[in-house]
Formats: sequence, C-alpha cells, structure tokens
Amino acid sequence: MLVTTGSFPFVRPRRLRQAEFLRSMVRETRLVPQQLIQPLFVAEGALKGPISSMPGVVRLDLEELAREAVELHKLGIGCIALFPVIPPSLKNDEGTEALNPNGLVPRAIAAVKKACPEIAVMVDIALDPYTTHGHDGLLDKNGLVDNDETVEILRRQALVYARAGADIVAPSDMMDGRVGQIRQVLERDGYKNVVILSYAAKYASAFYGPFRDAVGTASALKGDKRNYQMDPANTDEAMREVELDIAEGADIVMVKPGMPYLDIIRRVKDRFEVPVAAYQVSGEYAMLRAAIANGWLDEKKALMEALLCFRRAGADMILTYYAKQAAQWLKESAQ
Repeated sequence: MLVTTGSFPFVRPRRLRQAEFLRSMVRETRLVPQQLIQPLFVAEGALKGPISSMPGVVRLDLEELAREAVELHKLGIGCIALFPVIPPSLKNDEGTEALNPNGLVPRAIAAVKKACPEIAVMVDIALDPYTTHGHDGLLDKNGLVDNDETVEILRRQALVYARAGADIVAPSDMMDGRVGQIRQVLERDGYKNVVILSYAAKYASAFYGPFRDAVGTASALKGDKRNYQMDPANTDEAMREVELDIAEGADIVMVKPGMPYLDIIRRVKDRFEVPVAAYQVSGEYAMLRAAIANGWLDEKKALMEALLCFRRAGADMILTYYAKQAAQWLKESAQ
C-alpha cells in the first residue's frame, strides 16, 4: 500500500534517480570487459576481408588474428571465439578437414597462443564450415543429419582442437549426447581442464543469415536446420536440453540467439544456477548496424543498453561482435 502524507507520496523512488552518484550506488547490474567474448573469423588468401552483411567485421588472416588478440587482451577481454572460413576445395560431404591437425583452426589457435598466451581461445565444434552441404553433421541416405555418426566426428574434432591448445570447446551442432562423448574423450586423453561451453539451447533462427555469409555456408546450405536446432516456440524444451548437457559434463551453457530469447536466459539461470552464456548473433548485430547507419539509433547508447540487458536477464558472459568497441567504451568511462 502506498504511504502518503496529505496529497503527496511519502515514498518517492525517484529520489534515488536524481543524481549519477545515487544511480550508480543502487545499480543492480553491471557490465565489464571480462564478461565479453569477441567472435573472430579467420581465413586465408582471397577469403580474408570485409563481410558485406556485417559492416565493420572482417575475416582475418593468421597474422591479423594474432595482433587482434593482443589488442583485445589489452582492453580487458579475456576470451575470443574462432570461426574458420574454409575454401571450397577443402570441403566434402563428410567434413573431414575438421579433423586435420594442421588445419586452419589448429594453426589459428597456435598463432593466438604464441602472440598472447593469456587470452583464452574458444573454438566451435560443428561441421558446417567444412561440409559441402552446409549442415552441422553428416547426412544419411534420406538427407537428414545422422546424430550418432556425427557425434563420433565431433568428439574427434574436439580432441584435435584440445591438442592444439584450445581452452574452451563449444559444441554448437545440437546433436543429442555429444557433450558426454566430448567430455569422455577429453578426460581419457588428459585434457580434463578443457572447458566445454555447450550451445545447449540453440534455436533454428532466422537471425543467423549474416554469419552463414561470413563462413561461406549460406549458398551451400541444402534445406534448413529445423530437424536438429530448436523450435523458437518452445521454452520447456530448452530446459530439458540444458539439463541434459549439464548432466553430461558441460561447464557453461549457452542460449542462442540472444535478445529475442532473454526469457530463456532468465529461466536457465534461475533454474540451474550455472554459468550462462548468451550470443548476440550476426542478425542482431546487422540490425543494430543498419539502424545506426540510418541515424535511427545512437550507437553507443543502444549497444550498451542491449549488452546490459543480457546481463540483467542472467547471462554471465556475452558473445558479441561489438565486444572490442564495448570494451573501449567501458575503459573510457572508467578513466
């Protein structure tokens, strides 16, 4: 019940909003660079360069990648996520290049670790960058992704990346049982400290388009991924997926996409009380950039509000293509 004195309110919440020192003292949610993860695309030769559907994002070669890792570390960002862009000549239906110990990702891990040993390297575990059909796994005779055959390849891929020096392996494929198989092989071969960040609740979203342009899978993709990625209409299913991945040994669970799925982030955090990651995906980034370019949004205000909302919803860490810029703004505001 509102307590009043005469005709005026006795309780005035606005008192704590009238000055910055008050707003700062009662602020419930905070954002720091250490909570940001910068996704980076790595390529070689003619495949490097700008990505038209993601203004400001470029495919980096190994030397550029190493320099970028150093810069990000200086800004306080503790982790990068690598995504390879593979030439068509190295792709096949089975995605065998994913198992090459001298492939692009193992060499990228080595380049980063040589230049900046302190920064953590996270790598995707999935086959879509390596397959001619653009799917995250092997196809059966009916054109559907074969879960069990795919898991066998994924566990071997995770081991290749762990041997190359990856700190975090991130299965993004949405195959059933893959976290348990990856954890088992990592433990068996002496990589028990390699973290598994599972894309536990990954939805079959329309917001991935620019990413598929970036890694060169958009034109190759046959059909869609709705028979293994989650239905955007479902929330209880996400809880089951997360629960299974935690039971199988996931250390961190991810919700993807980000902003349209803040309710899922909140539910996961409240129920499981484990580290939760959110991914501000390529489509979210592209929308922000388009609105900013048209003068409809203030870049800094809109971006920092969006990232803060991920944190408020329960995300402990955020993958965002804006990580470097956000870290620069945070550093400036702290000075």
